Amino acid sequence: MFVKEERGFTLVEMAIVLIIIGILVGGILKGMAMVQEAKVKRIVKSADELRAAVMTFYDKYGMYPGDENSNNFPPGDHHRGNGDGQISYGEADMLFEDLVNAGIISGNYDGAGEDSIPNHAFGDKYRLYWTNPGGGAQTNHWIRYENLPWDVCLEIDTKYDDGVYNSGSIRANEDYTEGNSPIAYFYVLF
Repeated sequence: MFVKEERGFTLVEMAIVLIIIGILVGGILKGMAMVQEAKVKRIVKSADELRAAVMTFYDKYGMYPGDENSNNFPPGDHHRGNGDGQISYGEADMLFEDLVNAGIISGNYDGAGEDSIPNHAFGDKYRLYWTNPGGGAQTNHWIRYENLPWDVCLEIDTKYDDGVYNSGSIRANEDYTEGNSPIAYFYVLF
């Protein structure tokens, strides 16, 4: 009579399977960390690109985009600012429209409301306007990012400024703590 021998997994086979699973999980986690790091770099780069675009516009026209107050200036513009040298919150909606009309950036911004403001790498809006985040004596043009993860804000502030949420050239409307995620408003000095 032929007897079929039943056999389970050996410890070596189980160890190999666990090692393979560990490698896969490690690769996935590393990939997620790389995606997060790319988004953080994109936030920093977007601030640099916006500064360059605004200053290119200023060099070309002698006024800030959004704040300009001439008719059809740049060509195709349908909105006018007050020309006071400060991009107000309301003029911030027109800023990207002016940059597109001047041929400095690409996009489709009509200068009217939230659709006129681009999204940052984490999916919400960012804009440039004259403000004073947190009070004090530093009223200036600031780039405001909305709803960034707290750890991203802390990383950027630590890497490029003092790491303190309410001082320096990078600020937030609240402290960088895990319970405060996301940070509603994160400011970078223009």
